[in-house]
Amino acid sequence: MLAETICSAVSAAGLGIAALTAYRRRFLAATRIAAYSLVPVALVMTGIVEWISGMVFNPTVWAGFGLLGLAWLLLATTRAVERRRLGASGKPAKAAKGSPAPEAVAPAASAPSLGPGARPEPTGRKNPQVAAPADDFSDIEAILKKHGI
Repeated sequence: MLAETICSAVSAAGLGIAALTAYRRRFLAATRIAAYSLVPVALVMTGIVEWISGMVFNPTVWAGFGLLGLAWLLLATTRAVERRRLGASGKPAKAAKGSPAPEAVAPAASAPSLGPGARPEPTGRKNPQVAAPADDFSDIEAILKKHGI
């Protein structure tokens, strides 16, 4: 009952402000203000205000929100513990039973993706994807010099 009265008062005040704005010949702004001021009354008439006020003042709803928060907290805690166990290496602290599975590599992988110690098959020509460390930034340096940086 109180929420409906407040919404009606807000709408009446908004319509009064819209009337004053229209009196000043600012019809577009007055129409916009009138549209916004009709929203609270529309919410009361559709029953949304009653539904929201029933939900806000219901202890069962707050208990449900508390359980949602607890579930989120438990999930976040387990994620944090899992990340700490992985450590900096990115591998689990305890290895699984059995032989470790080899890392998968694409069939046409370049030398850097094969990992340390692995060499690509000799084909008689240089691999264009593997560049010397000095050549990595030469094109960037050229662009920066061109712009005077």
